[in-house]
Amino acid sequence: MLDLILAPLVGALVIQALNAYFGLHVLRREVIFVDLAFAQVAALGGTVGILFHVEPGTGTAFLFTFGATLIGALIFSFTRLGESSPVPQEALIGTTYVVASAAVILLASLTAEGAEHISETLTGSLIWVTWPTVVKIAIVYALIGVFHYVFRRKMLDITFHPERVSRLRLWDFIFYLTFGIAIAMVVNLAGVLFLFSTLVIPAVIALFFAQSFGATLLLAWLSGAASILIGLIASFYWDMATGPTLVCAFGVVLIVAGVIRMVANLGGRKSSAASRDRAPDPSPSVPAGS
Repeated sequence: MLDLILAPLVGALVIQALNAYFGLHVLRREVIFVDLAFAQVAALGGTVGILFHVEPGTGTAFLFTFGATLIGALIFSFTRLGESSPVPQEALIGTTYVVASAAVILLASLTAEGAEHISETLTGSLIWVTWPTVVKIAIVYALIGVFHYVFRRKMLDITFHPERVSRLRLWDFIFYLTFGIAIAMVVNLAGVLFLFSTLVIPAVIALFFAQSFGATLLLAWLSGAASILIGLIASFYWDMATGPTLVCAFGVVLIVAGVIRMVANLGGRKSSAASRDRAPDPSPSVPAGS
């Protein structure tokens, strides 16, 4: 089993390594569904490529998906309207997702393999990934990671302290552009649902237990890696579809983390109550008979 599972495992872990970082940004910005919308926009670009008889997985196919995510980066960076806006950005992101999803369905219906293509955009085909593809994804993700590390102060400020950043829209566009490149690289392989899971669920788990960016990033990596390992083993052991099994594994790990968090909070409250009960009465004693 190891020889069959190794390439999908490494590929999924490479995707998770960068998506955990982007996920923390997404949660802090409170644009939870931007990754889902981004993935769907990229899938729309791939669907347009199929209409032009472009073979999936080729350089030309990447250009179609990248072109779509470039448009998405422009939309999401220039619709960051601020807290004073009557329209939350999440509404515009949701609209983008719905329209892109409808466009994928319409365009896919014009092709012979439309139903299969729609299924792959959701669940991907990670189980069939090859080592050359894994290496290519790893190189691109590493370059994006290095870029964000070099400009880490600026990237953190545009999310956590946007008031400090001059030319905020430009840097926001750069952030979303690199985010879009990462999505475009793997959306046809990983699928929309898996990408959303790797971006949001590990970040949520990390925020259950940590507050600093470094600690939450480490916990997101660890919980994401555990989810991927559990999902792949379950998929092979019970002969189930890999994409949906991975997403369900992320859900299971989230539930377990939530239970641990609740138990820890309950134990903390009990300890605090016991400490208060044992504490001496600070009020002055009154002598008997006074």
